Order: sequence, then structure tokens, then C-alpha cells
Amino acid sequence: MATGDSGSGNRLGLEKSPYLLQHASNPVHWYPWGEEAFAAARKKNKLIFLSVGYSTCHWCHVMERESFENTEIAKIMNADFINVKVDREERPDVDKVYMTFVTASSGRGGWPMSVFLTPELVPVAGGTYFPPEDRFGRIGFPTLLTTLANKVTPHPTSSSTPTLHTCLHHQHTWP
Repeated sequence: MATGDSGSGNRLGLEKSPYLLQHASNPVHWYPWGEEAFAAARKKNKLIFLSVGYSTCHWCHVMERESFENTEIAKIMNADFINVKVDREERPDVDKVYMTFVTASSGRGGWPMSVFLTPELVPVAGGTYFPPEDRFGRIGFPTLLTTLANKVTPHPTSSSTPTLHTCLHHQHTWP
């Protein structure tokens, strides 16, 4: 159930953005962009999964249907990440900063934008749409989540750099 101020669960129910409200009933424990999410990431020492999109974005709806409404994928997201949803039309500043990272690291950009951040908001991995399973030479979203949760620590200067390099550049083409 979507709530605005619960200790756990999806926190998008009181947002004004039509895009964020579209995600208020997802089983993912979404936070809106803000200090509550950042504090939770610091306290729990977890990476932040940042998803940026907009209400008329076709691939945003596809990823929602395939991944964010999937209870098994949501379980992984909720257990291992602090999940933040941003409407790019409401926060173009956030979109611009992280799209710069995604395009620089992957050679392309688009929406939905999917970025993994340290609790200090430093991006460590990112891309756009990820399919719900590995296919066509592309890493699936659950595989990506599990890989990052198991091998990447939330600190930008950690020993995770080789794992990130492998995940980003070896075998998998990021969208």
C-alpha cells in the first residue's frame, strides 16, 4: 500500500507528480528524491538505485511492467537497495547530472535511466532500460541487481572498481 510517511514500503503516494504517482502501487519500496532516502542509504550502508523517467515514456512503462511490478524482482530491490524514483520533468537538475554519467560511461542515454549510487550520491554504475532476464547479449535487471548487491560496496573508492569494470564492459552491452 502506498503511504507518504511509513517506516517502510512505497513512499510515493503523497507525491504530486503524475509519473511518481504511477509508481505508488508498485511492490518496490520507492522513495522520492530527498534526504529521507539518502539518510536511509547511509544508515543501512546500501547502494541507492535511482530510476529516472517521465509519464509518457514508453520504455519507462515497459520496465515498470516487467520489473517494478514483479514481486520477485521487487524483493531483491527492497532487500539490497534504497530505491529512489525521479520524474525528470520535475527534477531536470537530477536528470542532467546522472544522464551525463550514463552517457559518458555507456556511450548512450535515454529513459528510463537506471543509476546505482553510493549513499553520498556518487554514481557507480548505470544504464537505461534493462530487460527482466538476461537475453540478446544484454544483462537482465535481476542479474545486475544481484551482481551489484553482492560485489559492490557503497563506497566510491572501495575495492569494487574491478567488479564494476567487468560488469560494465565485459560480456554485457548496456542499453
